[in-house]
Amino acid sequence: MTNASDAEPIKILVYSDDAHVRSQVILALGRRPHPDLPEAEYVEVATEPVVVQQMDSGTIDLAILDGEAVPAGGMGIAKQMKDEIYQCPPLLVLTGRPQDAWLATWSRADAAVPHPLDPLQLAEAVVRLLSSRVPARQ
Repeated sequence: MTNASDAEPIKILVYSDDAHVRSQVILALGRRPHPDLPEAEYVEVATEPVVVQQMDSGTIDLAILDGEAVPAGGMGIAKQMKDEIYQCPPLLVLTGRPQDAWLATWSRADAAVPHPLDPLQLAEAVVRLLSSRVPARQ
């Protein structure tokens, strides 16, 4: 029987040009977003070229992209990743407001959570996306 604490960590990319937004996401999710998931290892990224490099590495389990980031917004990056990466990992976009959810749909993101971040809403979306990617733990 495999214990979630014995499993490889899940790699979550957190992209924003704003260090405060990145730390909010990481603080909201914590070391383990859900007891049935392995511990999370965060890859903080502040620029689009590094997002592309990390996503191309094939080691990212989930990417959280800030739609309000400048100069490259997370929605545009999400659309690019879905177009360019075969079997792209799940993408969650942070939108400027709830009314921007339609833009997240355009970007082909798998989920969207609005600013200001609600830690519970963020955690629920992350767990939903990762549960389809990470094998169930017993």
